[in-house]
Amino acid sequence: MKNMFNAIDTAEMIKRIESLTPAAQPNWGKMNVDQMLAHCNVTYELVFEDLHAKPNVFKKLILKLFVKDIVVGDKPYKKNGQTAPEFVIKDNRKFETEKKRLIDYINKTQQLGENFFEGKESLSFGVLTIKEWNTMFAKHLDHHLTQFGV
Repeated sequence: MKNMFNAIDTAEMIKRIESLTPAAQPNWGKMNVDQMLAHCNVTYELVFEDLHAKPNVFKKLILKLFVKDIVVGDKPYKKNGQTAPEFVIKDNRKFETEKKRLIDYINKTQQLGENFFEGKESLSFGVLTIKEWNTMFAKHLDHHLTQFGV
């Protein structure tokens, strides 16, 4: 798994993103490429922006018990897996805008580095380790970039 806190690994991930085109078609799933980029941006919005409601105590407990290990564990995501409502992008987005936002978030994550994330609380899962943060970022991006053949 790539290390999203390492400049070489993030440059490789960004190169994959930059190879996408607005005409890219998914190998599976229902999202078009601009929706996929916007969907990937949600992960970073939850960290860096105040755009999404914080889950209530019950929802956070359910997320920690049943979803956390899927998201931060080493096992790859299944194709056509269920997506949390906050991550569902139904409208079309601007490809270049979403691509730039994602690259900017990846660069920001890498530049802030491991120390910023060690012990940082996730809105959905509580306090995560550096390994868990990295797995969440890298696994999700790799899954969707593979979905679009890059």
